[in-house]
Amino acid sequence: MKLNLLKAKPLLLYTTMVLIMFAITSCAQKIRFVNSSVVPAAEGTVKIKKDNNKNYSISIDVIHLADPKRLSPAREVYVVWMETDNGMAKNIGQIKSSSNIISSTLRGSINTVSPIKPTKIFITAEDTADVQSPGDVILTTSSF
Repeated sequence: MKLNLLKAKPLLLYTTMVLIMFAITSCAQKIRFVNSSVVPAAEGTVKIKKDNNKNYSISIDVIHLADPKRLSPAREVYVVWMETDNGMAKNIGQIKSSSNIISSTLRGSINTVSPIKPTKIFITAEDTADVQSPGDVILTTSSF
């Protein structure tokens, strides 16, 4: 009986270590946007998580994002971009600001998936959502 307990301890320790490592690596990476000089009140976060298909799930939430028509010069939409490790910028979608009756806080969000790991996320204000190259940056993360 004593021999079985001695064998069980290393197995228990190994199993615990594997579970801890799995929990650490499966958590989403959360990155904050750097304060903006264009929209100083705007704040936001980006969550990136690798899914079971080896794609990257990207979730972006921002608050206090002014209506793009109030910018100078006025724009129509906010476009979210991801930068890849080769320095290319890819348009990953449009983010709209909104508010509701309960709160006047302007909010925006977007959820998307990419087969390529982003190294930086940034938001620009544009005249149309289907632009192929980014304009002036409103919010950005540092490289990660």
